[in-house]
Amino acid sequence: MRKSKLPSVTESIFTTMSALSNKHGAVNLSQGFPNFPVDPALKELIIKAIHDDKNQYAPMAGLMSLRAAISKMTQQQHRAFYHPENEICLTAGATQGIFTAIQAVIHSGDEVIIFTPAYDCYAPAIELAGGKVVEISMKLPEFTIDWQEVKDKLTSVTKMIMINSPHNPSGDMLTHEDMTKLQDIVVENNLLLLSDEVYEHIAFDGREHLSAARYEGLWERSLITGSFGKTFHVTGWKMGYCLAPKHLMEEFYKVHQYVVYCVNHPVQDAIANYLSKPERYTELGIFYQKKRDLFLNLIKDSRFKFKPAHGSYFQLLDYSKITDENDVDFARRLTIEHKIASIPISVFMNGKDPNMLRFCFAKKEEEIIKAAKILNSL
Repeated sequence: MRKSKLPSVTESIFTTMSALSNKHGAVNLSQGFPNFPVDPALKELIIKAIHDDKNQYAPMAGLMSLRAAISKMTQQQHRAFYHPENEICLTAGATQGIFTAIQAVIHSGDEVIIFTPAYDCYAPAIELAGGKVVEISMKLPEFTIDWQEVKDKLTSVTKMIMINSPHNPSGDMLTHEDMTKLQDIVVENNLLLLSDEVYEHIAFDGREHLSAARYEGLWERSLITGSFGKTFHVTGWKMGYCLAPKHLMEEFYKVHQYVVYCVNHPVQDAIANYLSKPERYTELGIFYQKKRDLFLNLIKDSRFKFKPAHGSYFQLLDYSKITDENDVDFARRLTIEHKIASIPISVFMNGKDPNMLRFCFAKKEEEIIKAAKILNSL
């Protein structure tokens, strides 16, 4: 048998914990997907698209109606313009967008800086492109980035920096100071930026998501990925998008057309129409903050320690007052013995164990209440 191209890659922790949850009948707060119904209006729109025979191949870059809607949304949200004709592409989920972006611009030997804990698709995509992953650990417990350390890690072959804000798994968000420091580094060193912004509409307590699109120096060097699956509670539809200036999008298109060519036509049609009412995404932060507040209120007297998430629909809980087990073992035991599933975050930190578990609160209220009762009993 030939040597594996990804020898260190094993089954995803999300697959492992969801399977364990199903096996033991646990409350599943591990994998990040909502378990409440989709807006009936969106369901009707996709049914209409199918009945209207929007069932053949869509254009390679996506329906023009949806690209125009994304352009408008981005202008309204971030005061940045992407031309629907040649600076936007619909993808089969944000993960495909991230993979395609990396394959499009990273060459053999290029170094790519990522910040850990990092979503698990980043490193394999870099390695498959022949690139080298350069990990920089975020500073715990605040999950901040030391920008001087970033400068110190730069070499003559550094090609790209990857960021994720709002951040999975911590729920933290990059500040304006962070973004300006990042911009200085990227511009001064002629780097590219890949910005994973799939939770862009989920920010809490009056905070505002600061897209890379807002910063002129970043805009012209960035590929930005977004996710309608996350925004509209339809993760199974696998519908994302990528934004980039024309010179970068031209390279993105070259890879995209041979990875998937195009993505789901009726879903695109439905979302294009659904985006006509901006409140369907502008009020998402309010919707999820209620769920975060419910969850944290219910466990405030438990033995878990926490800092309220600033964004996303994940909450980290520090369990150091409960057990000295490593996070993988504790997560397994919680699932099997106490019937609640979570994600150990050491798997995104090269094994470094901060004694924290990630819980997803994008769930029905009754499931959040049930989960809280279990956590309070520990």
